[in-house]
Amino acid sequence: MSDGKVWLVGAGPGDAGLFTLKGKEVLNQADVVVYDSLVGQGIMTMIPSRAKKINVGKRASNHTMPQEQINEVLLREAKKGQKVVRLKGGDPFLFGRGGEELELLEEEQIPYEIVPGVTSPISVPAYNGIPVTHRDYCSSVHIITGHKKAGAEYDIDFEALVRTKGTLVFLMGVTALSDICQGLLKAGMDREMPAAILQKGTTARQKRIVATVSTLAEEVRRQGIETPAIIVVGKVCALADKFSWYEKLPLAGWKVLLTRPKDLISSMAGKLRRMGAEVLELPAIRTEPIEENPELEKAMEVLSEYQWLVFTSPTGVKVFFQQMKKYGKDIRSLGQAKVAAIGEGTRKKLEERGIFVDLMPEVYDGASLGKALAEVCDGSEKILIPRARLGTRELLIPLEEKGIHTDDIPTYDTLYESSEFIDEKKEFETGRVDCAVFTSASTVKGFVESTRGLDYSRVKAACIGKQTRAAADAYGMETYMADKATMDSLAELVIKMKEGMESWK
Repeated sequence: MSDGKVWLVGAGPGDAGLFTLKGKEVLNQADVVVYDSLVGQGIMTMIPSRAKKINVGKRASNHTMPQEQINEVLLREAKKGQKVVRLKGGDPFLFGRGGEELELLEEEQIPYEIVPGVTSPISVPAYNGIPVTHRDYCSSVHIITGHKKAGAEYDIDFEALVRTKGTLVFLMGVTALSDICQGLLKAGMDREMPAAILQKGTTARQKRIVATVSTLAEEVRRQGIETPAIIVVGKVCALADKFSWYEKLPLAGWKVLLTRPKDLISSMAGKLRRMGAEVLELPAIRTEPIEENPELEKAMEVLSEYQWLVFTSPTGVKVFFQQMKKYGKDIRSLGQAKVAAIGEGTRKKLEERGIFVDLMPEVYDGASLGKALAEVCDGSEKILIPRARLGTRELLIPLEEKGIHTDDIPTYDTLYESSEFIDEKKEFETGRVDCAVFTSASTVKGFVESTRGLDYSRVKAACIGKQTRAAADAYGMETYMADKATMDSLAELVIKMKEGMESWK
């Protein structure tokens, strides 16, 4: 028997924050990921780049791969000794055909695990203020597949469902909404029973229509609905307006594209999600240390001779200390050097390494850092600036004017990359993304590399500072800039953009 193994992992209803901790842990270790169409975009971006990806589709009336073939794919990859993750929308055992996928694995003695997912019949109503059970209204909840073959009658005992007096949740039933409502009415359900249809729950495009069993189908025809959506029938639907909470969040209903260096976990994404935004977190750039670097090696030999070390990014801090270790240096090698940082993110990375910053400009850009540094130097100092190869000259000009000796040494390259799963260009062309958030000029350039041919006037860009805004302006984006170059200020800017405060342009 091979060493391969299969994990059936539930990806939840769409919101990346509802993906389980165990699901994410297993996904991070995957060699192969077999995924379907209902997995949320935010979770798709978590798939490791090194993993082999197999799209098996599976959406109503549009199956990319038959179920029997999916089963064979899981078996084949596991027999190769791979760690295989079968990533499924919702929960693998609730109309996810997870049991069918296990039967062949069991027969072939392939080890497997189940990682349950947050399921849509509970979570989507919750995001719409509908508790599926409530002591004053019902004592049971029933989950039914609304899917049926074309031309076939429903194999559902509607009379039994009506007798339960519980909440009924129909999945995959949007196209048969009228038939479902008629079936319940014929079985004796009160025509005034509250009912709701809930579109794209837990995402920025969630929408609900609340009516009654007798009027819901007509309301859907009038207002329109998109799939995926679920149908909820029961007295608890009347609580939707009273208990609605998601739309009260300041960024509810907004989908935000956040670009970042691939190797950095974004605190910005967390801030935006807590305020209700659906965040599409994409690695627009990745950084690679310059391995053969004789200039840096030479500087490492005389580290104690520098009066100042200057860092212009969190990545610059990380790479510099990695290189110190490579060359056999530790913190004692820095001697009496003072440390300057361009902003809060860089300062934080230094403090994590036990180093407090001596100088940080009020405005977080290269020109301000260079000016502030020149003001505290008398001209005799020797300064080391380990940073990106593409670093701007604005930092150096004030130092050169004062005649200060500066070793400006590239320590890493910035490379641009596109998402394997998300067509960023199409997201903006179809209006599915409300704004892009840029935390550096390099992430703007990375975004542009990924979206060649896009009309950039369609892009509302929230920028952290002047250099970032200038980069976005150069491509004709509709730009907005934070009051301060901090993540909190940038998050506040996004809220103001949503509120339509054009004066903040």
